[in-house]
Amino acid sequence: MLADYHIHTKMCGHAKGEMEDYLTTAQRLGLAEIGFSDHLPLYFLSPEEMIPGYAMPEGDIPAYIDAVKKLQKKGGPVQVKLGVEADYIPGCEDKLEKLLNPHSFDFIIGSVHFIDGWSFDRQEEIDRYGEWDIWELYERYFTLVQQAALSGLFDIMAHPDLIKKFNFIPSQDLMPLYENTVRAFKKAGVCVEVNTAGLRYPVREVYPSPGFLKVAFRHGLPVTLGSDAHLPEQVGAGLAEAVALLREIGYTEITLFEQRSRIKKTIC
Repeated sequence: MLADYHIHTKMCGHAKGEMEDYLTTAQRLGLAEIGFSDHLPLYFLSPEEMIPGYAMPEGDIPAYIDAVKKLQKKGGPVQVKLGVEADYIPGCEDKLEKLLNPHSFDFIIGSVHFIDGWSFDRQEEIDRYGEWDIWELYERYFTLVQQAALSGLFDIMAHPDLIKKFNFIPSQDLMPLYENTVRAFKKAGVCVEVNTAGLRYPVREVYPSPGFLKVAFRHGLPVTLGSDAHLPEQVGAGLAEAVALLREIGYTEITLFEQRSRIKKTIC
């Protein structure tokens, strides 16, 4: 019972391929479910600050939802869920809530890609890591992730340690940051996304790390799976490795969503 809940399409502006192409790959792999989760508009930026091709324009949201619903109506061996990925920016919670509320998503993924206006996971801005003490950067990042979870806006927290993407990792023990973050997730009632995109980047590791997942398991946090596909051929990529890691840690179930309600499924 495998699902890929983190799939982007050309509608987000920086992925390629039609929704049907992603679904075809999922059918070939025998996935039980997929969830489209294109990037919500960058509601927190002014027109002058907008990053070209980073997220869908606000006016495209209805077309995005309609496209997913058309696939749902077609039926087939792979269930299709309507999701969205939304960036968390402190102080902009009301703006985000107003953007989300009119729509009936199956799940809402929360993520942190910006630290004080810096899009830290973009290759184009990698030089800015040199401006930080890496430990202090990690502290800042995980504080934002905790705040995002506690905002109550999200069902799933995406790639919880994305900050490691380019393999800038502090020498200090990260367990205190993991513990604090997991406790915040537990209080907020969110799922941890096990995101395999890290296997495709310099860190060469799933998000979050095995250490983080061990803490999550100890605290009884549920998990979901996502490839963070930006090409049809990336659907399901790395899920086998993710499931093997989850089993090794002790997980036997993943969590699926329908109309923002949780459904637990045994990992086959």
